[in-house]
Amino acid sequence: MKVSFYGHVRQYHNIKAEIDENIRQVLESGEYVMGPMLKRFEGELAAYSGMKHAIGVNSGTDALWLVFLALGIGEGDECITTTNTFFATAEAIWFVNATAVFVDSDPRTNCIDPGKIEAAITPRTKAIVPVHLYGQCADMKAIRRIADKHSLRVVEDNAQAVGARGDGFRIGELSDAVCTSFIIQKNLGTFGDGGAVITNNDEINRVVRRLRNHGSEKRSQHSMGYNSRLDDLHAGILSAKLKHIDEWNGLRGKWAARYSAGLAPAANITLPYEAPAGRHVFHLYAIETKQARHRDELLKFLNDADVDAKCHYPIAIHQQAGYPWGKSARVAGGIPNSERNAACCVSLPIYPELTAEEVDDVVAKVLEWDAAQ
Repeated sequence: MKVSFYGHVRQYHNIKAEIDENIRQVLESGEYVMGPMLKRFEGELAAYSGMKHAIGVNSGTDALWLVFLALGIGEGDECITTTNTFFATAEAIWFVNATAVFVDSDPRTNCIDPGKIEAAITPRTKAIVPVHLYGQCADMKAIRRIADKHSLRVVEDNAQAVGARGDGFRIGELSDAVCTSFIIQKNLGTFGDGGAVITNNDEINRVVRRLRNHGSEKRSQHSMGYNSRLDDLHAGILSAKLKHIDEWNGLRGKWAARYSAGLAPAANITLPYEAPAGRHVFHLYAIETKQARHRDELLKFLNDADVDAKCHYPIAIHQQAGYPWGKSARVAGGIPNSERNAACCVSLPIYPELTAEEVDDVVAKVLEWDAAQ
């Protein structure tokens, strides 16, 4: 059985009428950029998130970059984050000429370890940038306490966890802004690139809206800004999908539970940790081989057996060739957990449109590899 890593086409066919209707409305409106569909989706996303403002932008990378600009973060400043994440988290820090400071991740969740943050703080530290990795929330309560103690900003990288919840908190309520990505791979994705800033901060909202549109707050009047707008066609696709996100996240959880139950006997892999409180939305179902030397072996075995497994993220940011590429960066203390995660991770296919037969086939092939070790 061939098991794909993505279910994009299946998802489109499942809600084709809704997506097509929104696209039709946009096309017939004649307003394709900064039009009514974008305004509608921004309102829907803010309401879903329980926050005041949502601003559609070109990508999750731009969302982070524009928020850093809105907060006045720049050269000489430091932002604390993790290194076992997608490159864009650090890239956006470098876009504003700030220093990326990497600390270790929690050994269970693989999100930033709050216990490592305070030792990395210097007089130049301006923000903490936690990543809700794989669809599970970082410990925002602990991060907020540290930020308050040291008068720091908090910017959440939520590119992987739309709809997730923490232990007694919602994403966004303990930070200055939330930045998300809508690239097609995400649990809420459009057919291309896209992103958003979600915030309760009126000033961040005002500045990001101006920056995304050539510095304009009024037609034909411009200051310094950029071109980073979410097109109305993408907004229409996302509007149709947002209505289903909780259902889809529930299905991701269902398949994750089936994977975990089936893979429990495996001796050579570690299964994803799911915190007992909150809601993990399983953007990725990332297992780890117990030995780094086994990771590529398992990946090849699965790919050769028609299971389209992948690695997220196999090379930690500080281990990328040429690091730090002339940019300002430092690693604060040892980061063995992040390095282990990068060296051992394998992502199994997980999306709402999977079938029980496909999940069981993947389980059987992982167990076959495990038994041969």
